[in-house]
Amino acid sequence: MLRITFLGTGGSTPTPNRNPSAIAVNREGELMLFDCGEGTQRQMMRAKTGMTINSIFITHFHADHVLGIPGLLQTMALQGRERPLEIYGPRHVDKFLYHLLSLGYAGRSFEVKAIELRPGDVVRRAKYVIRAIKTLHNVTSIGYVLEEDMRPGRFNRERAIELGIKPGPLFSKLQSGHSISVNGKEIRPEQVLGPPRPGRKIVYTGDTRPCESVIEASKDADLLIHDSTLSEETKEYAIDYMHSTALEAAEVAKKASVRKLILTHISARYSDLGSASKLEEEARRVFENSEVARELMTVEVGYRD
Repeated sequence: MLRITFLGTGGSTPTPNRNPSAIAVNREGELMLFDCGEGTQRQMMRAKTGMTINSIFITHFHADHVLGIPGLLQTMALQGRERPLEIYGPRHVDKFLYHLLSLGYAGRSFEVKAIELRPGDVVRRAKYVIRAIKTLHNVTSIGYVLEEDMRPGRFNRERAIELGIKPGPLFSKLQSGHSISVNGKEIRPEQVLGPPRPGRKIVYTGDTRPCESVIEASKDADLLIHDSTLSEETKEYAIDYMHSTALEAAEVAKKASVRKLILTHISARYSDLGSASKLEEEARRVFENSEVARELMTVEVGYRD
């Protein structure tokens, strides 16, 4: 399972239809957040994602991407959380969190670990990595790539039987990459497995102008979640405030040959679904498999094969 839940899809100003930025990613039962705008914990309750978060990844320190953190941490404490929480972010994340978490007065039963990332840094997890990438905004910012390790190739059952292997536990052992012995003869995994297959790859930009670093990092991604604050008719504002238009996000997706593009960080001027659909239409003129994010929308990312 690799499930993305859009907890907040709006721009800097929340609207009745869109919360500020927050995305929950559930990978094989491991839950993480990317950005945490105000109201995120309530959105998590509505989406029924649970709050057993392992990590929060912050793209930058604008209020619409971080103000949900203090309340979320207080709720975790009230629920009796004890294990540490890792919060990753760009330069000076430790200083920023020190001030942010001093708001209000509430005890906390667990440690918060602030971990600074710069473009190119890699967080290694079991069977996948999260890489920080360079983005182009009006404050220090980073985006993130979640990429799974390569998977074993397809198991050739017929070939395995030809080699004298009986269906059962030995099949699983070969599929796991271990050699076995049958009738005194060694059989290696590569004898019954096809070529290695890629895992899944998703990219979340946070706020950014289109840039080569995002295109390069997004190559062949299964899902690109890209800033699409405005339309081409208001492109001058996108340039001034260092955001992207829907059409520009689509151009990034096309150049990177991604499988699917989801447009997010939608300006309040497109708060109703009708006007937001114009952004989708604009993107689809360049990249057909484009979709505007909706609140509490979930996307299951499958394997390419």
